[in-house]
Amino acid sequence: MRITSRESVNDLEEISLFEGCPPKELRGLTNLGTRLAVPAGQRLVDQGARGTEVVVVVSGRARCSRDGSDIAQFGPGDFFGEVAVLDGGPRTATVVAETDMELLVLDCREFELLLTTSSEIGRRMVKVLAGRLRSANTLALA
Repeated sequence: MRITSRESVNDLEEISLFEGCPPKELRGLTNLGTRLAVPAGQRLVDQGARGTEVVVVVSGRARCSRDGSDIAQFGPGDFFGEVAVLDGGPRTATVVAETDMELLVLDCREFELLLTTSSEIGRRMVKVLAGRLRSANTLALA
């Protein structure tokens, strides 16, 4: 993994999760997270491991699996790792880079600051989580 540049307001605007946020709000977020470049094939998180970061995909694609079965794919603007950070439990899935990727990695403190700084981003994340929960429930009932 290689650390790349710090975020600027323009960099954040290019990530769909941050799209449309007021510039003042984005300025408050530019010091959050670390940009990482990772190669295809890199394991990003392991199911069952302790999780201390939330990952936002800037570019590239990753495959998400649980118990060896693919359950999702992540692309630009998607995020993962929030469940373990929010509840302190283990990672619920394994995520592997399918292509070379650029990621924005937020530690626990930075993720908390992100949520308190931007209610809009928090709402977007909750909507995604609700969709994931609905999908999981549908699969469990099938």
